[in-house]
Amino acid sequence: MVEAIQEAEKNTSGEIRFFVESKCAYVDAVDRAKEIFFSLKMEQTKDRNAVLLYMAMDDHQLALFADEGIYQRLGRQYWTEEVKKIIAHFTKDNYTGGICHAIRDIGLALQKEFPYEKEDKNELPDEIIFGN
Repeated sequence: MVEAIQEAEKNTSGEIRFFVESKCAYVDAVDRAKEIFFSLKMEQTKDRNAVLLYMAMDDHQLALFADEGIYQRLGRQYWTEEVKKIIAHFTKDNYTGGICHAIRDIGLALQKEFPYEKEDKNELPDEIIFGN
């Protein structure tokens, strides 16, 4: 998955992070993803184009949280469809494939909206973050 993130970020100034934990501390996974997004200071990217993929394994919860720069360009429907695609993979017990597919899709969208420029740098770490 780290390789998928690095590959997805290769041609964009956008940033993707993946956070996994056992249980979601909130009723709504989007609220938890938002809390994590800001605690990781992901809103501090230059173009406000970071995306957090959040998953709570035991609670079977999933959310995508995108900063305003990329969220506004792609719209709510894009993010809803990406979550549906991930869930479709999960129902076939293809968890890694679902996550990697979503990362690739998001990377392509970021590449279109925020193409890589010579002065771009990797603003956020690429490793998977494990919560409790």
